[in-house]
Amino acid sequence: MNAEVELRKVSKLTKILETVGIELALLALIIISGVMEPKFIRSSNVINVLRQVSVTGVIAVGMTLVIINNGIDLSVCGIVGLSGMVAIILQPQGTLFAVACALAVGAVSGVINGFCISQGLAPFIMTMAMDTVLRGLAYLTSNGQPVAGVTDAYKFLGAGYMGSFMLDGKVIGLPTPVVIFILVSLLAHVMLSRTPFGRHIYSVGGNAEAARLSGISIKKTKMIVFAISGFLAALSSIMLTARMAACDPTLGTGYNVDAIAAAVIGGTSMSGGEGKIYKTVIGAMIITIMSNILNMVNVNPYVQQVVKGLIIFVTVYADNWKKTH
Repeated sequence: MNAEVELRKVSKLTKILETVGIELALLALIIISGVMEPKFIRSSNVINVLRQVSVTGVIAVGMTLVIINNGIDLSVCGIVGLSGMVAIILQPQGTLFAVACALAVGAVSGVINGFCISQGLAPFIMTMAMDTVLRGLAYLTSNGQPVAGVTDAYKFLGAGYMGSFMLDGKVIGLPTPVVIFILVSLLAHVMLSRTPFGRHIYSVGGNAEAARLSGISIKKTKMIVFAISGFLAALSSIMLTARMAACDPTLGTGYNVDAIAAAVIGGTSMSGGEGKIYKTVIGAMIITIMSNILNMVNVNPYVQQVVKGLIIFVTVYADNWKKTH
């Protein structure tokens, strides 16, 4: 009898952790970070963290859609690099034109990824090849050299502020990238949870054959999902280059790892068919805050890479264990 009661308690605790575990982890991380380094909670650092999480988070939202659809998108790094170069180089032609062309680079790259993958190519191989091509094109656009110079309108997209709020006794504007990230996350959440296409994404990711038999176009679904991922990677590049007022062909290196980490930490299953946008947002916050506090306490950046890799491994292993037990 006592054993049965204990089992029920463990089961109840497990369900609670599955429901709000990541929220508790974020809260604990914030508290620990504030205790380790009081400068962590200063307004300037909070704004810095918000800007950083917005760039990573926008890419992670697109990555979440791809993973739910039982895919992976390693080309986001190349998209960030090439679209950023395109946006900066085309500044003399007008901000709107430059932004539109940069977003088109991302969306078209995603469509090509989705089409080829729907024809049977492995997502890992296809997107890795696309990443290599795009990175090469990024180098070709400026012969491997950084480019600089943006308009004030373009700079607003990455370094501007919208609205205001009180923080640390000061009136501070909400960074434009944060507003963009919030809007992107809300739109993606609504699409996944309230639209037929959102259900198609889950269906194809969970069981592609069953989805096909029910009349869902797998090719169309994958092309749109990868197009969204590419579009959001380009949008992230615009925010990043607007803040820097420059771009380098190597921009975006390693962003795929952070995006995947944010998604899997947020509970998105690498097997497809399972995931939520708001949990990915929390996952992105955890990754960004962790990197921020480790930098503040002068932890070797190579050690940080090891930590990120271990987090991804442990999370994916836990997801696999849950599905097989």
